[in-house]
Amino acid sequence: MREHRHPRQIATVVSADAVGFSRLMHIDDEAALRLLDERRELIVATVERAGGNIFGTAGDCIMAVFGNPIVALGAVLRFQEAIGEANAAAGPERAMPFRTGISAGPVMIRDDGVFGDTVNIAARVQEFSPYGGVALADTAHSQLNRQFDLHFTDLGPLQLKNIAMPVRVFVSEPGGRNVAPRPLMDLRAGRGPPHATGSTDELPALAVLPFQNLTGDPTLAYLCDGIADDILLGVANTRSVPVIARDSSFQFRDPALTTAAIGLLLGARYIVSGSVSGDAERIALSASLADSSNSRVIWAGRYERGLKEVQRLQRDLGGEIVSRLEREVDRVEQVRTFQVPPESLSTWQLLRRGRWHMQRRSSDDTARAFEYFRQAYDEDPNSSAVLNELAWWHLWKAWLNFADRDELRIVANYARRSLLMDSLDARPYCYLGFVEILEARPQSAIDLCRQAIDINPSFSLAHTGLGSARGLLLEPGEAIRHLTEAIRLSPFETYLFHNLGELAAAHTIARNWPAVVEAADRSLSLAPNYFYASYLKAGALARLGRLADARQEARLFHARHPDFERKWIEWIPFRDKAVNEGMIENFQLADA
Repeated sequence: MREHRHPRQIATVVSADAVGFSRLMHIDDEAALRLLDERRELIVATVERAGGNIFGTAGDCIMAVFGNPIVALGAVLRFQEAIGEANAAAGPERAMPFRTGISAGPVMIRDDGVFGDTVNIAARVQEFSPYGGVALADTAHSQLNRQFDLHFTDLGPLQLKNIAMPVRVFVSEPGGRNVAPRPLMDLRAGRGPPHATGSTDELPALAVLPFQNLTGDPTLAYLCDGIADDILLGVANTRSVPVIARDSSFQFRDPALTTAAIGLLLGARYIVSGSVSGDAERIALSASLADSSNSRVIWAGRYERGLKEVQRLQRDLGGEIVSRLEREVDRVEQVRTFQVPPESLSTWQLLRRGRWHMQRRSSDDTARAFEYFRQAYDEDPNSSAVLNELAWWHLWKAWLNFADRDELRIVANYARRSLLMDSLDARPYCYLGFVEILEARPQSAIDLCRQAIDINPSFSLAHTGLGSARGLLLEPGEAIRHLTEAIRLSPFETYLFHNLGELAAAHTIARNWPAVVEAADRSLSLAPNYFYASYLKAGALARLGRLADARQEARLFHARHPDFERKWIEWIPFRDKAVNEGMIENFQLADA
């Protein structure tokens, strides 16, 4: 039999997918289908006017083929603008934006459809598109670059599902603004976190994103963060799945990136997201749990509560998420984990306002956070949640002031009182562990950080503490293991530069000079003025024989730290002071 060969031609494929369709179907299926049909009509009409052809309309996805990528992108921008106007008229609760992906290359066109890798790539890159924006495969971007007044963010080469070779992806949101948060810079440099599905010997991780504030009242932003924060803590304490730390997942505040992109960046397979609408008297919360590996919505729910009942949301919503992920979770554990916080509503609000300001990291916001925490303490001095927030605030201040003894005593006092109120909270054990580290008692710190991890295996700060303590005890292998786990659980947290500096120190103890340089470089890319990473890097470069680079780093170190004193290194409480002397000798080689 003669083989039948289908003709191939170069074409541009567009994939468009509705966002929030499953959520709207859960709320009102007839309205959801009506909205989908209206937006499909906008897309089909725009594609046909531009000379393209629709060849697939499965579910809430539409596929189109064009001969010219410039025409294809022009059509996408026009129908995205039309859909944006329709969504604005429908309101936030009825909005149905679309993501789009474009790829160019050879395809096979038959009567029953269009086939080839170009089609599959368009569908996969669409998963990285911002809502209302567009994602381009590199084959399309190379032909479109500078043809439109758009800014595209380079996500770098990504391994797409069922595509053999990595594909470079470029994304742009409506209006052409830069959609890249700081974490994308690390991904493009090849230093990103593991893929969301994880390795075969790791449980797939979960991330809880900050909930979107749709109330129209910016003063209620703290409420949205507070609800998400409580859910995150409750899920982490169930021990059924690793949970990405708040400092990393709350980086993704804007809905610019898709579930697939966020999962890839955070190393999380499961993504919890949601929004809060209503007013200060009664709120409505919509939430969903999605699998980032295939962008499938596993569950979606909607809750309405008066403000006085808002604390119960963490129990209702958190318990539902856990039961969906792990049907065998012990019911007793769920009840304890998602219990209603014992503090009053006013105390709960003060704490969430304080946390919201603490996340902003400016000196003014940090001072305001302390004011809220102190007000909460005045209202309820025996609340473990209040005591924990004050312990963390003073620990942060002690660390900034080179282990200020007075601050450390305050930390220990608050943490011990918190344990009297709730001995099954991981945080006070961890804070006490850091007090022990800064007081040069690393062995005691290990015991305390272990207790914290026994309660909450996803507590990245406790893994950091274990790694630092093991390093001080000259156990670099264990230090590296725990610091690497801390980075996995919180790949984009504010203090990542510190974790990487500790990792550089562990590799220094192991005399793995290339690894020292790599870890220090990553640390300095996040915090160029972090003296410890720069000091270790200069010494490692000297030990590698790269004397010109070492001297350049040493000169840079002196320029950035003119007040540096040798005692900054001598103070570090390594079990053997020969390690301190070795670090000083390494730097002196670079500084010669």
